[in-house]
Amino acid sequence: MGRIKGVGSCVRISRCMMTHEFSSIILASASPRRKELFALLGFNFHVVPADVEETVLSCESAPDYVLRLATQKALCVAAQQDPKTLIVAADTTVVQHGQILGKPTDKGDAKRMLGQLRGNLHKVYSGIAVSGNGETVSDLCVTDVPMRSYSDQEMQAYIDSGDPFDKAGAYAIQHAGFHPVEYLCGCFANVMGLPLCHLTRSLRELGMSINQNIPQACQDHLDYVCLVSDSIL
Repeated sequence: MGRIKGVGSCVRISRCMMTHEFSSIILASASPRRKELFALLGFNFHVVPADVEETVLSCESAPDYVLRLATQKALCVAAQQDPKTLIVAADTTVVQHGQILGKPTDKGDAKRMLGQLRGNLHKVYSGIAVSGNGETVSDLCVTDVPMRSYSDQEMQAYIDSGDPFDKAGAYAIQHAGFHPVEYLCGCFANVMGLPLCHLTRSLRELGMSINQNIPQACQDHLDYVCLVSDSIL
């Protein structure tokens, strides 16, 4: 059985691992945001997107949903690779009042989501899964996100830009033009789709040496002062 530990809004699901060496590293995601963030760890890696069905199961909670998909993505890619390949996968979703908001299907759907989120608080859940040498470590991060009260004109211009359509909740927190979030106290990288401190501690459990100062690298790259990295790591 795994151990489950809570740190503030962060929940950890882990297993004790022995140190392993890996022949290569794969990021199982086509997301350019995840690729951008994962590069901050300083590894040589390549991208192999995972083809999995992302439909929410009946009565499935948001934590169960993102952890299931992250694990499925990791194992899907791992099945096609050498056992000594390290696979990193993630899944992120937006939840408001218990409703999971996935990627919008069209402009109308994006407008509905952004209108629903406007001026309100929601949660972003990211599940990560790290797999290699027959072992898998999973982790979960949750961040409270307060959206600003953007105008109808701002919202429509953002939708017309085409940016919302590959993003859960129909927005990118880092979008400079739209700037949907006024302030944030939690993990910025989580809202982008890859909580780096959670990933770091999972990689360490699988025996990976992390030479970079990940909290500092993340904050420098995102121009953001993080208040939660110490409690996570």
